Amino acid sequence: HVQLVESGGGSVQAGGSLRLSCSYSGNLANINVIGWFRQTPGKGREGIATVYTGGMWSHVADSVKGRFTVSTDNAKNTLYLQMNNLNPEDSAMYYCAVRGSRGACTLTLSAFDIWGQGTQVTVS
Repeated sequence: HVQLVESGGGSVQAGGSLRLSCSYSGNLANINVIGWFRQTPGKGREGIATVYTGGMWSHVADSVKGRFTVSTDNAKNTLYLQMNNLNPEDSAMYYCAVRGSRGACTLTLSAFDIWGQGTQVTVS
């Protein structure tokens, strides 16, 4: 069983930055991909950035590429999402998720089956 706890959300003005954190714990033996997703009211959840827990390769959505950076700190079992140059369209609930079994680093929603509770980001 894996537990995910997100933090770092909040309100920021357009052009500002935030860093989200996701602490992961539990039985991590079969976990090799972790990532960030976001959802706004009335829209489906979309993949933002995923990374192998070893940090060797990541997959970042075109919509945020160049502005968002995903990284991991395995010593702390923590996933980060550095978000720069935020705009109001980035306002959403951001979720951390892991694949429940080992697999490829993908943004495909259905590949992820363990989710955190989410952290809200509001850009005005």
